[in-house]
Amino acid sequence: MAPTTRSRPRRADGAHSDASSVRFAHAARSLGEAARGRGLVVPAFRSPPRLVDVDRTIRRRRDGGATVSVRLRGRPWPAVLGDMVEGVVVANGLTGADAMRVRTALWEAVDGEVGADAA
Repeated sequence: MAPTTRSRPRRADGAHSDASSVRFAHAARSLGEAARGRGLVVPAFRSPPRLVDVDRTIRRRRDGGATVSVRLRGRPWPAVLGDMVEGVVVANGLTGADAMRVRTALWEAVDGEVGADAA
């Protein structure tokens, strides 16, 4: 039996973008720690969303938690992070000044990851 090869997406520079799921997991941990430290509900993160042609969905659970699903493929990393940050804000029902303060704290938690390039 011949070995099978799996097609992997390539970045603009030609390198494989396998690190997307690893980066996503790392960002989810960082955001979770930051949210937990502020006494917020930490949503579960997953990828991709179940709905086709959407970048982010939020599914509320009966226990009061939420799952934020974000599409990774074909999107700039800062856009993925933005959807994750906004997912935490929405999952906690934050608005106005509270939402802005939390967004700022969450972006600070992933600041080093915004421009980080997968090796």
